[in-house]
Amino acid sequence: MSKSSQTKEQRRSAVTWRAVLLGLLLTPVLAYWTIEARATGQGPPTTVSLFYNVVFVVFLLICGNLLLAAFLPRWRLTQAELLTVYTMLSLTAGLAGLDVMEVLMPLLTYPFRFATPENEWAELFHHYIPNWFGVRDPGVLETFFRGETTLYLKDHLLPWIVPSLAWTGFLFALVTGMLGINLLVRKQWTEHEKLSYPIIQLPWEITLGGGLQGALRSPWLWAGSLLAGAIDVINGLNFLYPSVPSLGGKLTDLQPIFFTNKPWNAMGWTPIGLFPFAVGMAFFIPLDLSFSAWFFYLFWKAERVLGGALGLRNLPSFPYVDEQSFGAYLGLCVIALVASRRHLAEVARRILGRGDPRYEAEEPIRFRSTLVLLALSLGFLYAFSRLAGMSTWVFGLFFLAYYAIATAVTRMRAELGSPVHDLHFIGPDEMLPKLFGTRALGPRNLTVITYYFFFNRAHRGHPMPHQLEGFKLAERGGYSSGRLVFAMTAATLLAILATFWAYYHVGYRDGALIWFADRPFNRLQRWLTVPQPPDYGALVAAVLGFVQTVVLMAMRMRFVWWPFHPAGFAISSSWSMNVFWFSILVSSVIKWIILRQGGLVLHRRLTPFFLGLILGEFVVGGVWNVAGTVLRRPMYRFLF
Repeated sequence: MSKSSQTKEQRRSAVTWRAVLLGLLLTPVLAYWTIEARATGQGPPTTVSLFYNVVFVVFLLICGNLLLAAFLPRWRLTQAELLTVYTMLSLTAGLAGLDVMEVLMPLLTYPFRFATPENEWAELFHHYIPNWFGVRDPGVLETFFRGETTLYLKDHLLPWIVPSLAWTGFLFALVTGMLGINLLVRKQWTEHEKLSYPIIQLPWEITLGGGLQGALRSPWLWAGSLLAGAIDVINGLNFLYPSVPSLGGKLTDLQPIFFTNKPWNAMGWTPIGLFPFAVGMAFFIPLDLSFSAWFFYLFWKAERVLGGALGLRNLPSFPYVDEQSFGAYLGLCVIALVASRRHLAEVARRILGRGDPRYEAEEPIRFRSTLVLLALSLGFLYAFSRLAGMSTWVFGLFFLAYYAIATAVTRMRAELGSPVHDLHFIGPDEMLPKLFGTRALGPRNLTVITYYFFFNRAHRGHPMPHQLEGFKLAERGGYSSGRLVFAMTAATLLAILATFWAYYHVGYRDGALIWFADRPFNRLQRWLTVPQPPDYGALVAAVLGFVQTVVLMAMRMRFVWWPFHPAGFAISSSWSMNVFWFSILVSSVIKWIILRQGGLVLHRRLTPFFLGLILGEFVVGGVWNVAGTVLRRPMYRFLF
């Protein structure tokens, strides 16, 4: 075998079948942990870009790897294998977490269990809900909500099979569509533009040499880990025993302390808190983004205060912050696609059988096959939505907007590593009724849109960025991503099924969990009883957000000194930015001082310390989470 062919074979086999098997074995474990932890009041791990439960599991694997290196060196996991598991578990956590399936599963029962003569849900919209969307039988619902029994009885299992399989197919198609988009842009974003992917810094560094090399050998990393970990240990003890002093880890609202008079009280909730892991994560994002994130956060507050001073707070939704953010995310998507236009043109030529065949020689899947995969996914979503009662034009606009947001989030993560990107409560499920009015959509479309609330409520645990980051890890490690596509696809399907199982298992034991289910159905009731006309203010705000984003990007490309980043404008209005804006501000000041005083040399030397801040808090926070889950009682939640 020639050297070149041997190298190709080594790259192809770097993602081993034992790594895929290990990832699949851990997938239901992580899904169950995610549901059980939420049921016992632990902190949700998927509210920031890097999931601490996944890092915790990978860290445990690295510790096991150290033992294997000492006693069974031939059995130790390689970096490629550890990163394969990391990618699979990241997808699992995202799907099972707070902003995807934890929102979906309560929707299967809530509108039937909580329908009353007073809210008139049965008369208003029950007949628009397909039978295969959920469970209606009052006896089944009574048993499930009462709990104190088991899932593993025939009468308990059978009612859930049809809705679970239906939504499994929908979710699998939704995530496969994301995979198709990632496969089309992967080469441009990972190889041509060589985006930095800051979020993968920690998993990459701690898995070098299977954990035997890289950052884990740096005393700076352990210094940061000990600092962050010690803070969490003390804060955890304070949670259990209030006589122990606290070292932060909490939020203090500035508004009722300093801004109680008009118009300053119009700024609303303005919490301040300092979190070591957030300081560490923000250290790896560009200075212009970190500056823009906290600057525009304060800008939105100033806008509210100005509106209060001018009496504009009486206008509904003023200053339309969410709608402006929606337009900003669409603007980021358009900017990303325009920047990739030459690559996409070459992709189109290859799909048509033209261009240079070598252009897709290293692709995990040929572009033409990727297009077929994407078409099949969208076709399933269309058939599902049409059977449910959604009109074709509504389907087109809805999923065009959704995948545009998904693409913007993925690009933002790849280029800048934003620690948050939630875009709460302003997906296409909110914007379409505002743009067209509820009468134009009609009750069937509104009912389907209500169920689609589950993947539009927020975008913190979005699966799509984790897919592309998996491809980047493969590209950086120099191994083939062909088998990684199978690993991600298998993990996606198993994660969906395992999360349904975990939810039903916990529900029949403790009583049904109904996270967030009231909001979409109360909203649907309001839409049907008090029809809403088009909100032209929301349309103007969305267009304004789009235009501002494009202008900010144009200024950034034209002037080197321009300090404002359009992504900072987009993410600054998110709910999570309330929690982390001060940590980002502190991190940006520290990074500016380091670069100004010591340049890149000092920056590289101190990088392990900031990785340690993340790792230490994630590991100790993971221990508190596991302890609370096992003991079935709330514990210290380091996220907020």
